[in-house]
Amino acid sequence: MTRSGLSRLAAPPPTFSRHAADTARLAAPLAIAQLSQMAMGVTDTILLGSLGPDSLAAGGLGANLFFVVVTLLQGVLTSVSVSVSHARGAQAEDRVPHIYWTGFVMSMLLAIPAFTVLSLATPILLAFGEPALLAHNVGEYAAILRWGAPASLIGVGLMRSFLPAIGAAKRLLWVSLAGVCVNGFLNYSLIHGANGLPRLGFLGSATATTITVWITALVLMGWLHLRPRYRHFVTATRPRLPLMGELFGIGWPVAITYGVESTLFLAAGLMVGVLGESQLAAHQIALNVASVAFMVPLAIGQAANVRVGFWSGAGQPLAARHAGFVALGLGVGFMSLSGLVLILAPHWIVGLYMHLDDPANAATVALASSLLGVAAIFQIVDGMQTVGSGCLRGLKDTRVPMLAAAFGYWGIGFPTGYTLAFHFGLGARGLWWGLAAGLASVALLMTLRFHKLSLRRVPVAAQPSA
Repeated sequence: MTRSGLSRLAAPPPTFSRHAADTARLAAPLAIAQLSQMAMGVTDTILLGSLGPDSLAAGGLGANLFFVVVTLLQGVLTSVSVSVSHARGAQAEDRVPHIYWTGFVMSMLLAIPAFTVLSLATPILLAFGEPALLAHNVGEYAAILRWGAPASLIGVGLMRSFLPAIGAAKRLLWVSLAGVCVNGFLNYSLIHGANGLPRLGFLGSATATTITVWITALVLMGWLHLRPRYRHFVTATRPRLPLMGELFGIGWPVAITYGVESTLFLAAGLMVGVLGESQLAAHQIALNVASVAFMVPLAIGQAANVRVGFWSGAGQPLAARHAGFVALGLGVGFMSLSGLVLILAPHWIVGLYMHLDDPANAATVALASSLLGVAAIFQIVDGMQTVGSGCLRGLKDTRVPMLAAAFGYWGIGFPTGYTLAFHFGLGARGLWWGLAAGLASVALLMTLRFHKLSLRRVPVAAQPSA
């Protein structure tokens, strides 16, 4: 071990305020980058809506299919952030280029199943009983988006894991914001044939998204490779097969966890659809509001992944423990404030989506306002579980959290929501209370797991007294 590594081991851990400042500084650009990605989806939806309901339905479903597939596979690449953070904390930065290039090869390999699934969009939808015309149109849309799968896995999956771990998260912020503008310009131009570009109709949106994700990936890689300050992290080296196995071993449970959670929300949406259009509309409003607020604790969880991983790699388990609990406090604190807004101003929030004075909207407005009250509690535990998951990833603990998520979401959340909705007559409110129960159980399990695992690594002399 180097002299600087020994001095780091001997140094006292950072103060809680220092942990909070460093975590917030790292999480802020990540949150804005996440919100920028959502803004791209909103832009696509608005511009597709101008073409009519058929184009909106096909484009929206195709984009959702693309998002779900690449998001699940991006979960595997979260292992890059963990491994780089551990290496830097251990003063072993010579390992970082190997992790980077091994992660790059993994991104390209993961693009193969993504490309395959998107290529089979039409037969998959037909197998689920979707109308033939819709399945055909979605297949055309996905056939274009599939070419963006490698870029999404590199630009979002790999870079969003690698850049924060080397202290370059701000680059994600600026490139993501620029991507929103580029995507909006290309979407409008290619859909309507403006600014000298061909008129492609609803397929223009898929083309614009594909071009944008490639531009984003190439700009981030170009900046990383050309900037002298960070060039040593990506010096040319051969990927290592054992390292790829290690990264995959850490990452695949994260992908399964993402899948377990996303399928729960998909199932909830399908069940609400059975209850009628009014309840489904209210559900979509509440879910959209919660999704926007969720971007902040999601970013804090990514920052916790880096901070806990760094101090764990540095051989300072107490600092890693403190970093995790400070991140949990920041996540719960933000979501508590967000939940307070939902309780105090539900009608104002619903008014952003619907005309409150239209009698035809009265039932939806009332139900959506009620769901926002449930979402206030829902948000707190949702933030707690995603930050807790990030803390555990920093300790390279992903398999037990995967099992905890599966149990909480499907063992508690789904049956509770189903029972309250259909056997106690609570409808959409019952489903949301079920979601809240599932998230609360996962949040509790994740936090307890981090408490026990992080405490176990702290020397007895340094542990807090009972």
